[in-house]
Amino acid sequence: MKKLNLLFIGLLSMSAIHAQDISDALRYSQDEIQGTARFRALSGAFGALGGDMSAVSLNPAGSAVFSQSHASFTLSNVDTENSTQYFNGLNISNNSNFDINQGGASFVFASNNNSPWRKFTVGVAYERTNNHDDNWRAVGTNTNNQSIDFYFLNYANGVRLGDISLIGDEYIEEAYQDIGNVFGFQHQQAFLGYQAFILEPDLDDDDNTTYSSNLGDGTFQHDYSYLSTGYNGKVSFNVAAQYEDNLYLGLNLNSHFIDYQRSTFLSEDNNNANSLINFIDFGNTLSTTGNGFSFQLGGIIKLSPEFRVGVTYDSPTWYTIEEETTQSINSNLADTDIGFISDIVNIYPQYKLQTPAKLTGSLAYIFGKQGLLSFDYSTKDYSATKFKPENDYTDLNSDITNVLTTASTYRFGGEYKVKQFSFRGGYRFEESPYKDGVTVGDLTGYSLGVGFNFGNTKLDITYDQSERSFATPLYNVGLIDTVNIDRINSNLTLSLSFNI
Repeated sequence: MKKLNLLFIGLLSMSAIHAQDISDALRYSQDEIQGTARFRALSGAFGALGGDMSAVSLNPAGSAVFSQSHASFTLSNVDTENSTQYFNGLNISNNSNFDINQGGASFVFASNNNSPWRKFTVGVAYERTNNHDDNWRAVGTNTNNQSIDFYFLNYANGVRLGDISLIGDEYIEEAYQDIGNVFGFQHQQAFLGYQAFILEPDLDDDDNTTYSSNLGDGTFQHDYSYLSTGYNGKVSFNVAAQYEDNLYLGLNLNSHFIDYQRSTFLSEDNNNANSLINFIDFGNTLSTTGNGFSFQLGGIIKLSPEFRVGVTYDSPTWYTIEEETTQSINSNLADTDIGFISDIVNIYPQYKLQTPAKLTGSLAYIFGKQGLLSFDYSTKDYSATKFKPENDYTDLNSDITNVLTTASTYRFGGEYKVKQFSFRGGYRFEESPYKDGVTVGDLTGYSLGVGFNFGNTKLDITYDQSERSFATPLYNVGLIDTVNIDRINSNLTLSLSFNI
């Protein structure tokens, strides 16, 4: 029986290996409320308003509302609180970070003739579309007789023993690399479980394909930690125009990027009778980078001096993504002479992800110079998310179709002006992208803000908060018991905007 003490395994080049799942599809398909303080103060209900750089990111026609060239920059402090429950264990974790999350400028060119096209605008804007900084911890006693051994058994059963065994004096890294090149991710996980002595082959024969666990039935103490950092962002190149007095049209060409890192670590202990293994430590890290492209088409029409209607089409985003991982495993039956192996990284084949398109309709009512009310409705079919090449992801794309659904978003905002001051508030509701409505729950949020107009320059500050619940499995295979997470995101945003 082959065993190991602590293993960091990796691969310099690998083909025909895929370890993506539905959570990856959702992570890069969802957008958070980001942007300027004024935009956030109205909970993003800006599709029919324009006249704000983040409104331009939402509806490209919004830049044509500017009467003169305009720029803005935004700082934001994000605080995330996670309350977790895992069986009998309760835990609270906090994470806070400070970022520059928006910046951009739009340049207005007025028409000098009698053309019905009154003005044209061009601009560029940077905006964070999602913040991935997060951490939580799940600690509790699993009373469902579920251990991490089920993870390895699910991958191992059906795999030949000879395909996950060391040959002669072969190094662990060499074996893992060869297994990845020839067989892929499933065999690698089976290899881990076998080499850590978690799995026992039913027959000591290279053609054996069935395995049992060296852990006895009973309860298991789990201590699972999750830490992620990074963000999604986009740079938008905007062109827009005003036609006569009442129609605004715009186009955004968006360059997207992904920077995401995640680390998870599970410590499992047990005192079960007939259990040869009493502790297992299992760690995983993931580093993801990517870039993509999308476009937006938008329009705003004034039906009257007070009433405006907006519509925006967001195309799918077409991402190209690269991932790297490391893994570690340890058990009390591992050999001590194998030692510590590090600085080895799995490099996965590049893959493509197509996120779903989005359609947004907007209404706004302007009370002269005193204030406004605004409403946005968006719909996005998350089940249309696709990993590509589709022939390599047939099963995963089918799971996405069966598990995810169309989700609607409702945003309300209002503003009231008193001399140089503007007082703002907003509310939003986002439906769950999951058909079960539980794996990721509905989101509710509110916002409050105030702005001061210095004349050519404006200073805005906003506080907004959102809540969402999750039922997150520790792993997608085997140990699938869920952690119930209640998450509260709180944001304090400060923006400076000025006419150029």
